[in-house]
Amino acid sequence: MALDSHAADLIAGLQAQGLKAFEHSTVEEVRAVVATFTGLQAPPEPVARVVDAHYESGGAQIALRVYIPEGLAPHPVVLYFHGGGFVAGDLDVVDEPARAVANGTGAIVVAATYRRAPEHRFPAAADDAAAALQWVTANVGTYGGDPGNVVVMGDSAGGNLAAVTALRARDEDRPRLRGQVLIYPVIDPNAEFPSRREFAEGYVIGAGDLDWFWSNYLRSPEDATHPYAVPSRAASLEGLPPALVLTTENEVARDEAEAYAEALRQAGVDTEAIRFDGLLHGAFWMSGAIPRSSEMRSAVVEFVKRVTATAPVL
Repeated sequence: MALDSHAADLIAGLQAQGLKAFEHSTVEEVRAVVATFTGLQAPPEPVARVVDAHYESGGAQIALRVYIPEGLAPHPVVLYFHGGGFVAGDLDVVDEPARAVANGTGAIVVAATYRRAPEHRFPAAADDAAAALQWVTANVGTYGGDPGNVVVMGDSAGGNLAAVTALRARDEDRPRLRGQVLIYPVIDPNAEFPSRREFAEGYVIGAGDLDWFWSNYLRSPEDATHPYAVPSRAASLEGLPPALVLTTENEVARDEAEAYAEALRQAGVDTEAIRFDGLLHGAFWMSGAIPRSSEMRSAVVEFVKRVTATAPVL
């Protein structure tokens, strides 16, 4: 399918502005560019209440933000990890999509940040994500959320962290999650799939950029064998919660994400995988620049409503 016209316009605009490839930028430059993505978003929707809070992990206090929608408690809960290649991203860049998900699902959305690389390499972000889930279990009832009705969600690097958090929750016998939403997740730094070559350049995130992000996150090549860094390396994917895996056609990480969805399916996990033809990595954040991001959000809303409306499997 042809590249979506709005996505094509976005790429042309970024090129006209002389945007450097992430792999040729400093960490500070990458963080500054990702922060500007708020300018590609529609005006944020009002929600009933927003509360800034923090959780503790690795001896640090780490920010999170609680979005409480209208409606009667107890609300289901979505724990949302932002993307940014483990290096960039923050709560502000996912403020607009978090509000949309809260209003669409009727769920409390807890957007959690985490310690970023390269100052804090693996397993810092993975440990923080697990600690954020512990915070939700212990505290979300205070805000009207149901700690037994939780979905983890993330985009890009956040999608990796959501997948890893689902693995750890299973492995560490934590309360069973209702679902996992993985939005164009980056899964494996050593993945060798056609999309890595086909979309290696010219689509916001290139193959070299992806390698750069991984090189800043992992401490050594051995980390890429650890399932809490690379979830596809888990000895088994059985017993994981239902999964929604969203990919976009024009991106380097497409095939590895779809391969992970298939591996989940083969392990007996209720898995829905949807590819959005014509779109590219980052579209979920870009509601103002790419109107079809609404299709991705609708898929998330439908999945969350489905899995949180059913009784948990014990």
